Amino acid sequence: MSTMAMRQPTASESAVRYLITNYSPKGNKVGWLMMASILVEAWDLYSIAFVLIFIREQYNPDPLMLGLAAAGTQGGALIGALLGGWLSDKIGRRVMFLITMVMFIVLALAQAFVPSVGWLVVIRFLLGVPLGSDISTGYTYIMESMAKGEREVMGNRWQFMFAVGEVLTIGVIVLFLLIDMQHEMLWRVTLGLGAVPALIILIMRHDVPETAVWLVQKGRYREAKQVAREMFNDNLDMLPDHDVEVPKVSTRAFLADLKKDPIRWRATIYGWIACFAQGSEFSTFAFYLPVLFVMVGVSSVLGNNLVTMGLFCFAALSGWVGPLLTPKIGHRGIAIAGFGIVLASLLVAAFALYTDNKILLPFAAAAMLWGHYWDASNCMTIPTMVAKPKYRGTASGFAYMFVKLPSFLAIFLFPSLFAAIGQANATLFVAIFPLIGLLAAIFILPEVYGYEND
Repeated sequence: MSTMAMRQPTASESAVRYLITNYSPKGNKVGWLMMASILVEAWDLYSIAFVLIFIREQYNPDPLMLGLAAAGTQGGALIGALLGGWLSDKIGRRVMFLITMVMFIVLALAQAFVPSVGWLVVIRFLLGVPLGSDISTGYTYIMESMAKGEREVMGNRWQFMFAVGEVLTIGVIVLFLLIDMQHEMLWRVTLGLGAVPALIILIMRHDVPETAVWLVQKGRYREAKQVAREMFNDNLDMLPDHDVEVPKVSTRAFLADLKKDPIRWRATIYGWIACFAQGSEFSTFAFYLPVLFVMVGVSSVLGNNLVTMGLFCFAALSGWVGPLLTPKIGHRGIAIAGFGIVLASLLVAAFALYTDNKILLPFAAAAMLWGHYWDASNCMTIPTMVAKPKYRGTASGFAYMFVKLPSFLAIFLFPSLFAAIGQANATLFVAIFPLIGLLAAIFILPEVYGYEND
């Protein structure tokens, strides 16, 4: 037997372990405040889908430019996810989520005054940077402010918040259509209105403190103790009452660190695959639902919006139920069920398009959205949760990159695929993505519900 004594955890390590394994009385409130920013992203990402027809009517851009106008925010969010996650680890969670909201307010208003589609593309690309950054920062904050189990349920609610944002967006557009608002005014006001919820969130977030976990990791013990007293009613007695110098963490070691733990590595790999698969399936089929319904003659523009609004109300119910089921069936269970439902639904939708069955298509779309709001629920939660706290912002941003990359490519390129191979063939092609996600959930993802990591 070795006589070497096991290394005792430092005061910092003990404090971090304590913080991430204990309940925060204000955790739910903080969690919902972080989730609220998804309303802002949902408004921006999906409002463009419903007003593209009016932008095309006014400027008559070529398909490439129109695709860039739709996908520009996704491209910017790809950069924002990586940059924001890295900066969140470097300068703090609180600073980043305040900066991102200020940026979004300014840029959301700016896109309402663009003189051309070219400028709209530029503004929307820049707008994506704070959107991508805020999601990765918000997930990091949730995983460091809530207890295990509860943080996972809250993290999995992001799809519910997306659905609520989508319903609100469509509701406003329907109202504008009913009052017969002039089309140019309609799309400009709709895009600019995204600044309103962002301003409300900025005001509500202003007094939210930095996470105690991040402060401990940076050696800022006095601030960490103060935050812990406010958030946990605990003085963190294991820490001294003065700040200390701590070694800087190299984010380049993030991937190498993941590979040291097979469970953490497999869970993260699954998260990346699931992010890519769900981003691809939604940004192709579901993003173009309004256009698809008009093309196959489901309804008028107003009727199309009402049908889509009904679908997303249904999706919101799925987004609420999925997180509640997660403690019972685990992350694997919700992922397998979700991807399986989407795969079956897309096959039915393709059949409906092949056979010109207009009645069947909305039901297939509803089932697809139900499954999607399950399979997408934990793809950000898992890689953020299993990462070590010192890499958590980077891990969240890296995962969100796998959401935004396929979303950008799909929204940009799918219209061309749509035109080249037809609606039915394109829908059948999309079924590849939930198949990949389903196989990953079955063969790669270990069950990590309640996973602890310090």
